[in-house]
Amino acid sequence: MAEAHQAVGFQFTVRPDGVDLKLSQEVIKNIYLSGVTAWKKRAIQFKNGVLAGVYPASPSSWLIVVIAMMSSLYIHVDPSLGMINAIKDNLPCSGGLQDYMSVQTRAVLSAILFATGLWLFLIYLLRYTLKALLSYHEWIFESHGKMSSSTKVWLSLVKMFSGRRPLLYSFQASLPRLPVPSVDDTIHRYLESVRPLLDSQQYNQMEVLASEFKASMATQLQRYLILKSWWATNYVSDWWEEYIYLRGRTPIMVNSNFYIMDLLYVTPTHRQAARAGNVVHAMLQYRRKLERGEHAPVLRALGTVPMCSTQMERMFNTTRIPGIETDIVQHLTDRKHLVVYHRGRFFHVWLYTGGRHLLPSELETQFQRILNDTSEPQPGELKLAALTAGNRYGVNKVSLDAIESAAFFLALDDEPQGYEPAKTNSLDSYAKSLLHGKCYDRWFDKSFTLISYPNGKMGVNVEHSWADAPIVGHMWEYVAATDCFHLGYTEEGHCKGDVNKGLPYPTRLQWQIPKECQDVIEASYLSAKQIADDVDFHGYLFNEFGKGLIKKCRTSPDAFIQLALQLAQFRDQGVFCLTYESSMTRMFRDGRTETVRSCTSEAVEFVRAMEDASATNAQRFALFRKAADKHQNMYRLAMTGSGIDRHLFCLYIVSKYLGVDSPFLKKVLSEPWKLSTSQTPQQQLNLVDINKFPKYVSAGGGFGPVADDGYGVSYIIIGENLITFHISSKFSSPDTDSYRFGQNIRKAMIDIQALFKTENDKKIVENAKRVPLENGKKYI
Repeated sequence: MAEAHQAVGFQFTVRPDGVDLKLSQEVIKNIYLSGVTAWKKRAIQFKNGVLAGVYPASPSSWLIVVIAMMSSLYIHVDPSLGMINAIKDNLPCSGGLQDYMSVQTRAVLSAILFATGLWLFLIYLLRYTLKALLSYHEWIFESHGKMSSSTKVWLSLVKMFSGRRPLLYSFQASLPRLPVPSVDDTIHRYLESVRPLLDSQQYNQMEVLASEFKASMATQLQRYLILKSWWATNYVSDWWEEYIYLRGRTPIMVNSNFYIMDLLYVTPTHRQAARAGNVVHAMLQYRRKLERGEHAPVLRALGTVPMCSTQMERMFNTTRIPGIETDIVQHLTDRKHLVVYHRGRFFHVWLYTGGRHLLPSELETQFQRILNDTSEPQPGELKLAALTAGNRYGVNKVSLDAIESAAFFLALDDEPQGYEPAKTNSLDSYAKSLLHGKCYDRWFDKSFTLISYPNGKMGVNVEHSWADAPIVGHMWEYVAATDCFHLGYTEEGHCKGDVNKGLPYPTRLQWQIPKECQDVIEASYLSAKQIADDVDFHGYLFNEFGKGLIKKCRTSPDAFIQLALQLAQFRDQGVFCLTYESSMTRMFRDGRTETVRSCTSEAVEFVRAMEDASATNAQRFALFRKAADKHQNMYRLAMTGSGIDRHLFCLYIVSKYLGVDSPFLKKVLSEPWKLSTSQTPQQQLNLVDINKFPKYVSAGGGFGPVADDGYGVSYIIIGENLITFHISSKFSSPDTDSYRFGQNIRKAMIDIQALFKTENDKKIVENAKRVPLENGKKYI
């Protein structure tokens, strides 16, 4: 027990002549080192806070401005236009201050004050100039490989005003606010998006509802939304977190949480404790850089346009606390312990010793001690975590401080997982283990649960309310690269470094769970198990071709895949459906996501042409180009704040606050997404050269189905020749089959690529430029 070690380190005896204290030298040393580390951390955080606070200027620029102003005193040139003299004349004279300062001293002090004010003004001028530059988004609408003169000038100006060596949060104050689209534009785009999914009567009814909405309450709701956009840093994000995530009363396991897999082909070591030791140490390194703001910001557009980093702040030390009507996200600072789950027992593990992180070899020792522990779970302990997988009410409100205040949660599983080419459905089993496990061996409320398998494989289950997948993906990329290329392992597969056997043992968390509570735990487990057993998952590696070939065809890889998904969906179901593709809005302050409605009229027309035996390849190719361009334009609109769904969602929230009812908004918000899709981006390509190390690639991640009779599809484009698909649906739906849908995706990808690959490629391309889209026939 940790308390026992503390008692040995601190002893006292009461005597008639006083108290005799005996302090352990080792304890005093650890206290001293901890204090030094804490003050050093505060100093670094203060320094980096100052650097980020004055960015894009630098603290040294203040000295330059002061020296310039001081020099003016001696060359008798007044660049302040008399302001320095005005400051000198108005210096406070209470207490006879001016009596003790010479004229020269007052002049110097006035020059310093003016220089400081000028410096602060220039900082704000630079910052708002950069914000204005970052509000320019025409670059994103230009064709790949082509750049207009105005964009070239803009790019040069952004680089000029961006400063040097930015830190993670340097650009936060310079990011523009998410704009509120006009109601007319949003409704026009919405009606355009549902046109291919409705018959004429249904579409006319929707047009009537939209017209009534615009004529009645739209203007009032829009005014409130614009007011919020002026006051808040982002008019969407706080409501999105609260109403989409935290107020949801359904289980978050499968329905909200998502997962990220380990490296696809490589397992650095097959020793479970060693791999967990390296990965946890790499996470602690990442956390330290995160707390200090030392990570490089994520940049787009030739490494120039910064992405918002706000979501990263709550990556560690964060727990979703259940409530009766709504949950809250609790974020703590400087958590120094980890909670580990193994075979029904919870262990408390300290992550620091002597004011430093535990080394990988020390963490390996601690985890191996847990693996070797043969004690039995306490009554009710085995399935305790099932409370985080069930409905959001009742006993879930009980605060479990040791777990909720941990840096994160680690599960040491006892069944191997991972991708094995020779083993059928290995990726399916791996995904289901990460997504829901046994329903009681993940703490689904933690910001993330790190999962370790006995064969050395790892993975992460992530709670969704606090951040989106690219945020955790950024951390996971760093951890994987650090684990494999910086920390490494011995020839025997152990962590490098000396073994410290003097560390205090991990301590068991103690529970007193009454029978009534055990019954609730069991009920929550059974509810969660029913959800987990219903998940039909299929993981599929598409390696016939990849990004390299698609780009040679001068097509966006994402647009290519999305059109393949539309073709696969139609072949699988015989109908088109409302399709959700996640896009990010992190070019704006506190931005999260926006929806791209991928099932467009152009996509429908292309799919019908692909299924029409009488259509020529020239027609299909032309329709594909048109549909791909349409998709790209919609994706760009979503990224630049001109999407559809977040605007309508916020209008709906305002209507609820005002107590008014909108049949149009109610109809929009109730439409089911039967095909929900998302691409997992690769963000830090500089960490691993996959041309040199082609096996060190990620398997991506996935999520559960959004609709009971629909599909969830996540995909990651890896290198030039591989695309991994993660497909989920429900066994309870007679209309869906994840394996069948995966085969339909494969065939759709190959069929579309064949349009670029026929013997008459050049002739088809030339014909596509001349053949009218209708050509006497409409495919809609």
